[in-house]
Amino acid sequence: MIIGGLLGLAAGIAFAVLRTVLDTRIHTLHDLEVITDRPLLGGIAFDPDAPKRPLIVHADPRSPRAESFRALRTNLQFLDVDSESRVFVVSSSGPGEGKSTTTANLAIALAETGARVALIDGDLRLPRIADYMAMEGGVGLTNVLIGQVPLSEALRKWGTNELYVLPSGPVPPNPSELLGSSAMDTVLSTLSEYFDYILIDAPPLLLVTDAAVIGKKTRGLILAAASGKTRKPELQGAIRTLTTAGVDLLGLVITMLPTKGPDSYGYGAYTYGSTHELGGDASPRTARRVAKRRAAARGDG
Repeated sequence: MIIGGLLGLAAGIAFAVLRTVLDTRIHTLHDLEVITDRPLLGGIAFDPDAPKRPLIVHADPRSPRAESFRALRTNLQFLDVDSESRVFVVSSSGPGEGKSTTTANLAIALAETGARVALIDGDLRLPRIADYMAMEGGVGLTNVLIGQVPLSEALRKWGTNELYVLPSGPVPPNPSELLGSSAMDTVLSTLSEYFDYILIDAPPLLLVTDAAVIGKKTRGLILAAASGKTRKPELQGAIRTLTTAGVDLLGLVITMLPTKGPDSYGYGAYTYGSTHELGGDASPRTARRVAKRRAAARGDG
């Protein structure tokens, strides 16, 4: 019985170790740090009700999950210290990783500060923003790019703050060409004159070239990765795509973090420390980056 128990224990340990070695999925913020040295901008916990109420910052503004989007907003603002451009693309390596939900909630959180925000649905293949914002998306970006509708008529004001939404419009046969056109340059240039922030939801990087094409025209790209879903080789492939295209990867956001179990995500205590701004789960290295950006913003060197 003793020998059998020892053999069972050894087999259990071996199985656990083998499972850990073979599991290539992203689970925690630390997994992202192993892959890239780009800043970890925040973590968003998994919410089973997200499909029913994707705009959590609007639907339940006092919830911990809404606060995590505000923490993401704060860290995004630190990225603007040395750049006048505030046009950002949000994408992911594959579908279903929460990029559209992240973009929409981030736009609402930015508008809460009094900033003028333009939210563009740049996913011209499988648009989601209009549905999330509960508005008609039949007229939008594609109509503007081909000259059918003026930009001022395609923009829709959303909510009580200065948040304006530009839906995708009809699905075109040539999304990459439209996003890379001079007409898109004109749209971004015009919006930059009137808005403090411009957020663009773009398709996944490993499926099509759209995100890399539009990323070349902006400040850079924010990459969303889903805990327990995104695989490390996929994330590495997405980062290589950006590097090859010459697009600046500004930082990463890990979504769908579990709230229970060994990989659970805690929102942290009510403090003013750097780790709180990253949802209470930031590593010391990430905290040091935030502290340096704070010092730069204050002019402390």
